[in-house]
Amino acid sequence: MSAIPVALSTASVYPQNAATGFALAKALGYDGVEVMVWADPVSQDVDALRRCMRNHDVPILAIHAPCLLITQRIWSPDPEVRLRRSVEAAQELGAPTVVVHPPFRWQRRYADGFGDLVADLEQRSGIAIAVENMFPVKPLARGRSVSAFKPSTDPTDAGHSHYTLDLSHTAAAGEDALALAKRMGTGLTHVHLADGTGAPRDEHLLPGHGNQPCDQLCEMLAANGFSGQVVLEVNTRAAKGPAERARDLAEALLFARLHLDR
Repeated sequence: MSAIPVALSTASVYPQNAATGFALAKALGYDGVEVMVWADPVSQDVDALRRCMRNHDVPILAIHAPCLLITQRIWSPDPEVRLRRSVEAAQELGAPTVVVHPPFRWQRRYADGFGDLVADLEQRSGIAIAVENMFPVKPLARGRSVSAFKPSTDPTDAGHSHYTLDLSHTAAAGEDALALAKRMGTGLTHVHLADGTGAPRDEHLLPGHGNQPCDQLCEMLAANGFSGQVVLEVNTRAAKGPAERARDLAEALLFARLHLDR
């Protein structure tokens, strides 16, 4: 295991289920997994996830709360309940981190109390709730765009104790990833290592296949004594079968190890 643990997001094996993510993480030598909670029944079931951990001898390093547009009814239609359930799952499974997106603007009650809710849950649970940077989702005329998130796509605008930095999202937002990492400062707890070309969509390319400073960020983390987790959250849907998916995820792990082990 490297000084900085490198985990595999179960989202990286989609459309396969979370159990496949555990199996690939073990086979390829990842240090653990991040469980993306979504329509996959395994990802929603603490007992099933515990069996995956035991069967493959792979720890869960993070739980990604169900906060995508397509997961708005997983566990509950109430986003506060979904976040609370995610923290409870992390406690039961021994995961130190929960990843959550900023609230959508239309989630007014949740958005108004989000900062206090996150701080209270962290204090009560001991789990780091790492709020993730996002990207504008509604392009307008003249090159402008609107954020669907409150107060913005940048969680440092609200201020939290812990953050997740996603480099596919910085690419889609046209954001300087290294500058954002510096704004997050010691609150930077979790990294979604992926790449993007700058297109206005969430690409999650293998690191090194886009224009994001994935190598520089990893080297900066290593130099600064980063104590969180780096997670490969990449898109392998175009893989022509299990062998090609495994090759892609092995390449991603090699990239991370190369630039983190310095």
